[in-house]
Amino acid sequence: MKIALIAHDKKKNEITELAIKYQDVLKNYELYATGTTGTLIMGETGLKIKRMKSGPLGGDQQIGAMLADGEMDLVIFLRDPLTAQPHEPDVSALLRLCDVQQIPLATNMSSAIVMLEALKDGTFIKL
Repeated sequence: MKIALIAHDKKKNEITELAIKYQDVLKNYELYATGTTGTLIMGETGLKIKRMKSGPLGGDQQIGAMLADGEMDLVIFLRDPLTAQPHEPDVSALLRLCDVQQIPLATNMSSAIVMLEALKDGTFIKL
């Protein structure tokens, strides 16, 4: 199973804390992340993560291409809904691809925890 980990700048601390808390779960999966997010998570957890480019430099689109090709199973994208993003069209496209491809998408800590707990206890169902 392939999992993407993405976070806007103001959410990078949250996704890092999430990865620390669930590193025993995440270590069992193939992880992908946008540039800075991946570097931060790897530095704090030692998890093996394939890093894409930074989001504004095309990382969201790289993960979007994986989604379009059916190569991603779960996306955790902690978004900052209160700050305008210069690459918002890329973000919207990524979210739309999750919906089109029926890929579970967590956009906040609460939904991310629900998904990671489902992975942890084996109740996560992949369509």
